[in-house]
Amino acid sequence: MTKLKNKKAADLYTLHSDVRVVRGGKEYFNQIQQIASIAQQTLHLQTYIFDDDETGQEVANALIAAAQRGVNVYMMVDGYASQRLSSSFIKKLKDANVNFRFFKPLLHSRYYYLGRRMHHKIIVADATLVMVGGVNISNRYNDMPGAQAWLDWAVVVKGPVATTINKLCERMWNKTSFALKCIPHKGNSLAPDTGVLVRMRRNDWVYRETFITKTYEELFDSALHYVTIMTSYFWPPHKLLRSIEAAAKRGVKIKLVLTGAADVPLAKYAERYLYSRLFRSGIEVYEYLPNVLHGKMGICDGEWVTVGSYNLNNISAFASIELNLDVKDKILVTELTRTVNGIIASDCNYITKSRYEADKNLLMKLLYYLSYRAIHMMFFLFTFYFTQQKQRNY
Repeated sequence: MTKLKNKKAADLYTLHSDVRVVRGGKEYFNQIQQIASIAQQTLHLQTYIFDDDETGQEVANALIAAAQRGVNVYMMVDGYASQRLSSSFIKKLKDANVNFRFFKPLLHSRYYYLGRRMHHKIIVADATLVMVGGVNISNRYNDMPGAQAWLDWAVVVKGPVATTINKLCERMWNKTSFALKCIPHKGNSLAPDTGVLVRMRRNDWVYRETFITKTYEELFDSALHYVTIMTSYFWPPHKLLRSIEAAAKRGVKIKLVLTGAADVPLAKYAERYLYSRLFRSGIEVYEYLPNVLHGKMGICDGEWVTVGSYNLNNISAFASIELNLDVKDKILVTELTRTVNGIIASDCNYITKSRYEADKNLLMKLLYYLSYRAIHMMFFLFTFYFTQQKQRNY
């Protein structure tokens, strides 16, 4: 992808015939194995969290197998979220010819890490087949014996968008690695196919890329009938929150599906601070009960869906590098809507205004308020950027 001369180019969809939405857990990790197994020339994996547990070992073995076939394999993980990877695990990868890098900002040491997070969850093979989602590589995102995976989603696409994302991965690798440059994929790009419309959406506020935020604004501003949002860590930017409220007030039915079993209690308390405001606009709130809900998805009018790494909060909007795919296809989105509605019916608790108010005593009100303020204070204190820079070619 060349540097955009006009940001409207980022709004363009391309046609694809092979597009699927997959759920996290075994389905997702089986798909990683399959994508890695078919790679012949290049394989890129970028993720926020990579743990060297059983799931991480399985994925690493798939990358190693590809490298041993002569595939150029590039693995990039976030330097903050994956900092606990052992040196022996990284050595194992490098000894097997897997190219490995941490994504790190300029200001970091063993004692502090100030800057953007690479929040991508991507695997792309031969610039033709890609999977983009919200699933990290760790046991808790997988179906393990006696433990159900966290609820999550990803999109698998074969077609032109895979070529675009492959070029993005190449540029990010070359930007991070000064010693070893990425060998570019050689071969013809896939011609646009017929069928499903897909576009890549990216957020990196420092470089003036706010396309996923704009996707959600567009989703609420254009909705006619309904919007279903499934997201974790919900404390959206004020402008986006106003778009949600405006859609509800003009009659759009909005369902907000959040986690009930939070992995970060402070974040859950901060979410609940917003419930009263959501109820005033007639927004339906559901909490997923079986496990942690980690998925990030927005569905609009049975027409289109956005899926990826972007949470509806200030961290994703302003401090992380995010990637989503927007998909327009009535058949796919109708089936996905049916699946999500089934999850709401069977696995979620409907939070009514009366029930919420009955459970919220003065102490809980104070806890929710302080948590919401603490989240915002932590965001400003621990995320560092000087200013938005001009858009760069990566």
